[in-house]
Amino acid sequence: MDILHSIFYGFSVGIEPTNLLFCFLGVLVGTLIGVLPGIGPIGTISILLPLTFRISPVSAIIMLAGVYYGSMYGGSTTSILVNIPGEAASVVTCLDGYEMAKQGRAGPALGIAAFGSFIAGTLGIVGLMFVAAPLAELGLRFGPPEYFSVILFGMTLITYLSHGSVINALIMGAFGIILSCVGIDPIHGSPRMTFNTMQLWDGVDLVPIAMGLFGVSEILINVEQTENLEILKTKIKSFFPTAADWIKSKGAILRGTLLGFLLGVLPGGNPIIASFLSYGLEKRISKEPEKFGRGAIEGVAGPESANNSCTSGAFVPLFTLGIPSNAAMALMFGALLIHGIRPGPFLLKDHPDLFWGVISSMYIGNVMLLILNLPLIPMWVQVLKVPRRILYPIIILFCIIGSYCVKNNIFDVVTMIIFGILGYLFKKFEYESAPLILAFVLGPMLELNLRQSLILSNGSFLIFFKRPISAVIIIISLIFIASSLISLFLKRKKRNIQGELIK
Repeated sequence: MDILHSIFYGFSVGIEPTNLLFCFLGVLVGTLIGVLPGIGPIGTISILLPLTFRISPVSAIIMLAGVYYGSMYGGSTTSILVNIPGEAASVVTCLDGYEMAKQGRAGPALGIAAFGSFIAGTLGIVGLMFVAAPLAELGLRFGPPEYFSVILFGMTLITYLSHGSVINALIMGAFGIILSCVGIDPIHGSPRMTFNTMQLWDGVDLVPIAMGLFGVSEILINVEQTENLEILKTKIKSFFPTAADWIKSKGAILRGTLLGFLLGVLPGGNPIIASFLSYGLEKRISKEPEKFGRGAIEGVAGPESANNSCTSGAFVPLFTLGIPSNAAMALMFGALLIHGIRPGPFLLKDHPDLFWGVISSMYIGNVMLLILNLPLIPMWVQVLKVPRRILYPIIILFCIIGSYCVKNNIFDVVTMIIFGILGYLFKKFEYESAPLILAFVLGPMLELNLRQSLILSNGSFLIFFKRPISAVIIIISLIFIASSLISLFLKRKKRNIQGELIK
């Protein structure tokens, strides 16, 4: 009964004209960003973050959330029609989606991607609604040792589930923690690593760092690419999958939804991993695995469902424990802090309008996306034809304005440019920026809870093992670290043996 009351209350917040408008703007921009290759939801949220300072926290998070899950819908369009993923989580969709389009089945491919995304997104929201409250109650039992353990576990999974080198991810994570230490010491109140620069006393701001790493760097990388997008010139007769398509896809959609939601809840999980694992699962359990990569509709339905439900699951640790599970959630965590709201176990009690309003807006946003996605596909195809020489300068302008508006300080613009160049170099040398952002956001919490725990125990690290919740989480973290290092060692050993055999 309490949940029903909360849902009705959430919809009373969600259907307010202002919130409806920002929900619509969020999903519209998200879909557009998903369609345009190379920009992505993280860069877009970074650019839009300063625009949310003048609106209410509820409207701000509703809009940013709409951008995040809306981009998952749009990403499939370019994957299917152009064979270039508009969003990284739609990479797998290229494998079978584009093959279906070449076979004259672009309509069913786009349709199953949209309907699968809608079903998965809706079920993911239901999961968020029922899981969040019990998890928040558990969070009330957490003290500094438990929070330190959970944050450590999150940072462990970030490196364990990174797409590239584990060593590179660890280096980027360490760099993020070092950056988070710039400013005033939280315990003693003395400046550290400020290099006698007054602008660094407040630390380095999240917005210019994120804009540089994900906005400017993406443009610099894309400027190097001279390839022309070839839009598939096939007439799309119907977007509705056939009965046979639905029979083949229903299991993939449900499995993708469950897998994606569980990965979203885990710190370090993200839609990219969810879509890849879903595709691998469908191929493994299929009676005809040879059809995958040749136009199997399950290869579109599963990954597209997984990446959408993953976005819903990602809100669970953010809202209930105050721990962002990926880079996009880290930016939303920053947005909440900027508005004076601390995510965590007390969010449901102190800001029920925000929590239930955002959940209801996600229901509404998913309906909006289903209505928008299919009829507007011809328009999205035209957007793909916008010359990059026009699009990229506009994005750079937004980045400069957004960085400056944070504190009305040119120093932040310089910071953004520096991190834009760094982000470009990171991409060139295959260093991921996401571990840096997550470590930068989690770093202050990690440090504060570590030092508070040691103060409580008079400097004894045994406090982390004397408390059951903390001990279990730390043991799991150590297992993950050990397994990733063992895996790295075995790969290197195998490479060395192969090298010796070749010689």
